[in-house]
Amino acid sequence: MSLKRLALLTSALSAAVLVPVPSAAALPPQCSGSAPIKCSFAVAPGNYDVTVELGSSTKAANTSMSVEARRQILNPVSTTAGQLVRTTATVNVRSPEGQPTGQGGTGTAGLQITFSGTAPAIGTLTVTPASAPLVAYLAGDSTVCDQPTAPYTGWGQYLPTHLRNGAVVANYGDSGESSGSFLSNRALFPTMKPLVKSRDLVFIQLGHNDKETTATAFRDNLTRLVDGVRERGGVPVLMTPPVRRLFSGTKLTATALHVNSKGVDLPAVIRALGRSAGVPVIDLTTKSKNLVESMGPSASEALFLTKEAGDNTHFSARGGAEMAGLVVQGVRELNLPLTGYLR
Repeated sequence: MSLKRLALLTSALSAAVLVPVPSAAALPPQCSGSAPIKCSFAVAPGNYDVTVELGSSTKAANTSMSVEARRQILNPVSTTAGQLVRTTATVNVRSPEGQPTGQGGTGTAGLQITFSGTAPAIGTLTVTPASAPLVAYLAGDSTVCDQPTAPYTGWGQYLPTHLRNGAVVANYGDSGESSGSFLSNRALFPTMKPLVKSRDLVFIQLGHNDKETTATAFRDNLTRLVDGVRERGGVPVLMTPPVRRLFSGTKLTATALHVNSKGVDLPAVIRALGRSAGVPVIDLTTKSKNLVESMGPSASEALFLTKEAGDNTHFSARGGAEMAGLVVQGVRELNLPLTGYLR
């Protein structure tokens, strides 16, 4: 090769090296990882608006969003290369971040956000204090709570997927709680009650663990919860508990429908209190009964942890999502203040 041709080739290679090569967009500084992407913000307990761009300028993406202890905020959003979807969600930060009594661990201080999906990608991400959002407090047991470990899922972990920004779920559900213990445990109603503001809703779903509670005691406990919410100017909403998956043939048993060891029909007590005290009632027992019986003994296993743990009380992710959908159905039927914030 002549010196002239070598010089020309060297010049061409040098020119090629100087051509800029597009690089992947950097993650926000609070974030790391790729699948999932995990982000952490050092904020105090409270309510925050999270604004994020979902997607990528260079590739197709599929991105979901959850916060804190597996609380689902956004179901997966698919985007094409170059498509960015900007969305805002209002989220609640508590300490501990999962169950209020610390069952299953207390989590990490601040706000933890996880972006999952088959190919998660995000652009800009900001967290700012929310301005007086409508809060939906959840007072319940293990079928409601933020379960820290998969596959266990409380329906309260999927309720946020139905809400637009400006409304937020504060889940004070806690495993093993009865109507009496939710009232007396300092981490539960005594902590939640002072936070309730005028117009906030408090969804009260108890009964699973009132296996030996008398009708009088059960009604009195629920009445105290209702009165406490009203003292704060909040809106109490009574809920009958979702069924257990206990069949006799193709129909659910009395135990599945929450007739307890003392023969007390707990959902009937809740319905009667709602009528006498003028409290709206979401009949989740009837709604979930219709769903579970329509699926039958075999197919309904998918809603519970029957195969995974021989558990016919607690929900799988699918079951939690289905129950949250039934709760939203009840919210719409009653035209509760939360209706205007539903997706």
